[in-house]
Amino acid sequence: MSYLSARGLVRSYGRTPALRGVNVDVEEGEIVAVTGPSGCGKSTLLHCLAGILRPDAGEVSYRGQRIDTLSEGARAALRRTEFGVLFQFGQLVAELTAAENVALPLLLAGTGRREARTAALSWLDRLGVADLADQRPGEMSGGQQQRCAVARSLVTEPRVLFCDEPTGALDSLAGEQVLGHIVRLAREQRTTVVLVTHDVQVAAYGDREIMLRDGAADPTGLGTVAAQR
Repeated sequence: MSYLSARGLVRSYGRTPALRGVNVDVEEGEIVAVTGPSGCGKSTLLHCLAGILRPDAGEVSYRGQRIDTLSEGARAALRRTEFGVLFQFGQLVAELTAAENVALPLLLAGTGRREARTAALSWLDRLGVADLADQRPGEMSGGQQQRCAVARSLVTEPRVLFCDEPTGALDSLAGEQVLGHIVRLAREQRTTVVLVTHDVQVAAYGDREIMLRDGAADPTGLGTVAAQR
């Protein structure tokens, strides 16, 4: 049984279908890129796999247990402990410093303030932005903000990291740097990564590629092809 899998996922927004019976298998420690044109259902698939959205039909399983049937609270707890999520624009809290933003998931999970800050500073250092610990997002560049967001998504040491267009708002150099950090840290910790992107250069960082078109996976073998490195 796969580490993370989906079977027959269907999801619509009103009368507009986003997913049409998608099947996906992701193994532990893999970096899998989900690609396809805008509007093909990439982000919807990621949100279903991460438990942010419930599919209208189909199943999502993680480590052999269905998660699509869990309550909203249970799925949120899963995202605090087992999953990390990194969005295109980072979504840092503007009023908090970098260290406070990174510490936030730990604080929400009940970690003490001192321990959470120590962990946050350690992760900022690993991402090369320790000098920004006491700065707020408005005082940082886009690349610096996204590195802080990467630190926040990894501070709980999640088993699976979901990245939704993580370099879409960055220039090519900053994007390469952020992706390099994500891949390096994921390899070090054997973190499974699901990476949504429309950029073929970003997809090349993955071990495999799942191609979506019009809400359905490519019909060949669960829609996967080897990513070009």
